[in-house]
Amino acid sequence: MMLDDRIVPYLQMIGLYLLARLNETWFRLDEPLVSAFVERWQPETHTFHMPFRECTITLQDVAYQLGLPIDSQYVSGCLTDSARHIEGGRPAWETFSELPQGADDETVMRYVRAYIMMLLSTQLFEDKSGTHLHIRWLSYIARLEDMGQYSWGFAALSWLYRCMCRVANRNIVKLAGLLQFLQSWIFWRYPGFRPDGFDVFHWSLASRYSPFMYASSFP
Repeated sequence: MMLDDRIVPYLQMIGLYLLARLNETWFRLDEPLVSAFVERWQPETHTFHMPFRECTITLQDVAYQLGLPIDSQYVSGCLTDSARHIEGGRPAWETFSELPQGADDETVMRYVRAYIMMLLSTQLFEDKSGTHLHIRWLSYIARLEDMGQYSWGFAALSWLYRCMCRVANRNIVKLAGLLQFLQSWIFWRYPGFRPDGFDVFHWSLASRYSPFMYASSFP
């Protein structure tokens, strides 16, 4: 999904701009490689148990790989917290379908919210379907001016941890979460698994792999 320049200032304000740029060429997943690492994930310690040492993904990795903020307010809460985002007695998500027609600024804002919802549902907090977003995130999207105050990197890492712990259950057969980020972390920390052509530095680090991986396929 190409990024419209008119919404760039909003994405920069909330700290999701680099993730949005990466989304334009989100790279292909090497499922055997990712699965091999997930099999070594230990839910009790939240670490990968490798033959030579234990290791894990840190907030620093999230910041370097995806450029997400990690030192702001934590992202939390439940549906009961949505009351502070309700204006005029209406749920905030109702305004998404009731914006005035013909107003350019309002149309852009509606597009911004839709784009951010797409980023959250398909990049940061992806479930097994890859198409659903929990209703709890609508409260944050309703107040764009507040979204930049939150540590989206911390929330994304917590969700990845949770997904990997879930798949440790034998009844779970499909992994959700930030798998492209996990693959980018593997390439960065374990150069032996890294395909050729990734010697040039780009920021964020995950963007180093996008042009090549998006056009390539694994045997």
